[in-house]
Amino acid sequence: MTGSPRILAGLCLALCLTGTAVRAETLVAARNLRPQTVLTPLDIALRDIQVPGALTSADGVVGMETRVTIYAGRPILPGNLGPPALVERNGIVSLTYDRDGLLITAEGRALGRGGAGETIRVMNLSSRQTISGRIQPDGSVKVQ
Repeated sequence: MTGSPRILAGLCLALCLTGTAVRAETLVAARNLRPQTVLTPLDIALRDIQVPGALTSADGVVGMETRVTIYAGRPILPGNLGPPALVERNGIVSLTYDRDGLLITAEGRALGRGGAGETIRVMNLSSRQTISGRIQPDGSVKVQ
C-alpha cells in the first residue's frame, strides 16, 4: 500500500505544578436579601471561597443598601450595594437652587428614590415642572 504515513500516536505532555493553594475569604449573604435591604452584621458572613470581584471585607458594607436580590450563600459584589436611600419615590423634598448669591427654595415631589450624591428627577409642586437635582446628605435636593 502506498501513500502518506499516518500518525498513530499523539503527543503527550505532562506539567507538574508545586506550591500552596491560596484562598481568600469572600463576603456572602447570610440569608436571602431583598432589594432595598439595609445591611446589618447579621446579614453578612465570610466564607473561604475565592470569587473574582467579590467583596472580601465587611468594612463599609454594614449600613449599605442592596440594589438587587442576593440569595443566601452567594457572594456580594460591589455593584449589588449602594448608599441607603434618603429620598423615597413620591416623597416631598425641599428643592434649593443656589447660584451667584441667589438662593431659591421650593417644595417638590420626588419621581424616584436615591441616596446622598445621586441625581433624581423632581417635580416642582408650584410650577409642575420636572427638574433634576442631586440629593444632599440632609435629604434635600440641590437643583443643578
